[in-house]
Formats: sequence, structure tokens, C-alpha cells
Amino acid sequence: MIRFDSDYTEGAHPRVLQRLVEANAVQTPGYGEDPFCREAAELIRSACAAPEAAVHFLVGGTQTNRTVIAHLLRPHQGAVAADTGHIAVHETGAIENSGHKVLTVPGREGKLDPEAVEALYLAHYGDASAEHTVQPGMVYISNPTELGTVYTLAELEALYAVCRKHSLPLYVDGARLGCAFVAEGYGFAELAKLCDVFTIGGTKLGALFGEAVVFTDPALARDFRYTVKQNGGMLAKGRLLGLQYLALLEDGLYMDIARHEVELALRLRDGLAERGWEFLIPSPTNQQFPILPDAVLENLKKDYAFSVWQKMDDGMTAVRFCTGWAATREQIDGLLAAIPKRQ
Repeated sequence: MIRFDSDYTEGAHPRVLQRLVEANAVQTPGYGEDPFCREAAELIRSACAAPEAAVHFLVGGTQTNRTVIAHLLRPHQGAVAADTGHIAVHETGAIENSGHKVLTVPGREGKLDPEAVEALYLAHYGDASAEHTVQPGMVYISNPTELGTVYTLAELEALYAVCRKHSLPLYVDGARLGCAFVAEGYGFAELAKLCDVFTIGGTKLGALFGEAVVFTDPALARDFRYTVKQNGGMLAKGRLLGLQYLALLEDGLYMDIARHEVELALRLRDGLAERGWEFLIPSPTNQQFPILPDAVLENLKKDYAFSVWQKMDDGMTAVRFCTGWAATREQIDGLLAAIPKRQ
């Protein structure tokens, strides 16, 4: 069985494992206060051209989203997100379980429109009984989105302008951030100027586990370690996170992995398009959403794992194929060979 249902079906990239093994017997303080975490944080600040940024390391994506959002919001506030946003559809109500409502608005190809955010904000404060409803307190996006689409710099600039206008912190969930950078051509330094907090996902880009949280506004990070601890995110052996980010960032491995994932996904996209198949949505990243006949999918299930995304009409289903760091060209070509041309 060859798995294309996610980008974390294997363990870690060998160079990440090598870094962990090399430092295995080195004694360090715990809870992320070790030299490896400090060095990794400095690498991130340098890449972001943000020497004052506050950098913290957590273990998983849902844990990180819950912790950051709980930290940013007051008890009566909620997080604004697209109706397809990850925190709204794929985190089992983790944000609501922390006591904060996800305030959804219709997205456009998975993206959040600045106009929709402003309309929600103005509608709240234009209500004579506003205090009876949840106050919008921050804005959440993922980049890439849940549908594999990517915010352009112009789109980020427009969204951030609305957020600043209304004093709403903008949080960017970067679980697959490297793939967004490959697709649109910008990087850490450009993103750091256009949000207040963002994450650099490791789990889906070659790490065993790990998410780096970057507060570009260090004032927002005050007492964040308290929130991390309260939400069960303070790893005793925090060094394991710092070491992995050193391996990913010190010589460009992070972006090499992202380029590899995107290159193979686009090879799959182009091969399927040549066979006449359509897509649920155009994606320039490592997530591809072709619409295929149910009969073809039943046959594919014998050898390949993938995610069912959306049932369509006439016996067709949109599915997701996702490439990870260990995917190979041979695997992509084998998958393409198993999918017939459209009649």
C-alpha cells in the first residue's frame, strides 16, 4: 500500500534523525530552555529579519492552534476564520473546547476575504446589543489553505490592513508553510511583516513532530509559556524540537523538502490533466483534488491510500492526494499509470 492520504505517513527525514542521534547523549535543561532551542529560535529570527520576534516550539498542529488562540483572546472573544478553515472543520471543536467560538464567514477557494472580515466586525459593533454576542477578537487563516490554495502577498497585505485597522491580531497557521513559499515565491521575511503570529510547520515537512510559533509582535507573546504549560504543550524534552528545527533550517533542508513535495504533486496534477480529468479546485501545492469516477477509485484503493473529499454528481468523487518528503517520482508515475484516460 502506497499512501497519499497525508504528508506525514513516514517518520522523519534522515537528516533530522541524524541530528537527534548525534545529540542524544548530550545533557541539557528541559522545557525548551536548552541551547538547541535557543539556536533554532535565532535561525528563525534571522530568516524572518525580525530580531525581536518571540519563538516557541510546540508538538502538534491542533495543540498549537488551540494554545495560540487561547492566548490571544479574552474570554468573550472568538476567532474569525473561513468556513473551510482548519480550526472550523478539522479540529474536533478544539477551539470551542478552550472556551472560544470560531466565527466563520464564507471563504473564496479556501481563502478569507478582507471584506468579509470587515463586514463581520462592523456588523458586531453596529449591533445595539453587541455585548450579547461573541466579539471578534482575532483573525485566523492557514497558508496553504485547507484546499491547497495559497495567499498571494497582495492578498495578505489587504487582509492585514483590515486587521490592523480594527486591532485584530492576524494568526497564520503554517502547517505546510514551505509549500506556500514554493508556490508563491515569497518567504519568511515577507510573511513576518504581514501578520502578528505565524507557525512554521514541521510535522508535514520532514520532522518527526513539531510546530514553531513565531510572534512577530513580541508584546503578544507575554506569558505565552504559561499558556503553553496550561494547555499541555510544554515538552519536558524540549530539545527534541529545537534539534529538529536546526536540521530543517540550518542548511535549507526545509525548503528543499517543500520543493520536492510540490514538484511531485504538480507532476501528478499535470499527468491527470493530460488524461482529461478535472479538479475540485486548482492547487499549486502538495495537495491535489482530482474528480474521479467511483469505479476508478475502488480499483485504486487496492494499492493506494487517499482522502475522500467531496461526493459529486453522476458517480464522481473529489479526492485528495497529498505528497510528503519521502514520496518518489516512481510512486507518482505508478499512480498515474493506474488511472485511465477520461473517456
